[in-house]
Amino acid sequence: MLPSYEAIIENGRIQWLKDVPEVSKARVIVTILSDVEPQALRRTPAASIAGKGKTLGDLVSSAIEEQDWECLK
Repeated sequence: MLPSYEAIIENGRIQWLKDVPEVSKARVIVTILSDVEPQALRRTPAASIAGKGKTLGDLVSSAIEEQDWECLK
């Protein structure tokens, strides 16, 4: 695995953020990351099923009948 180093490039100058590579000359590949944090992707349903879902029953009701609560103690 190739080593990675975090840096900021400002006006053509590199400022290392953590570790500084111990090389005097090297070939590098630079990936520019945007300053803006990426937004979380929102999942959307396929067009063929969008709007066709139904809620069956109460989403906050107990999974066990109330008369059976005593046996759980």
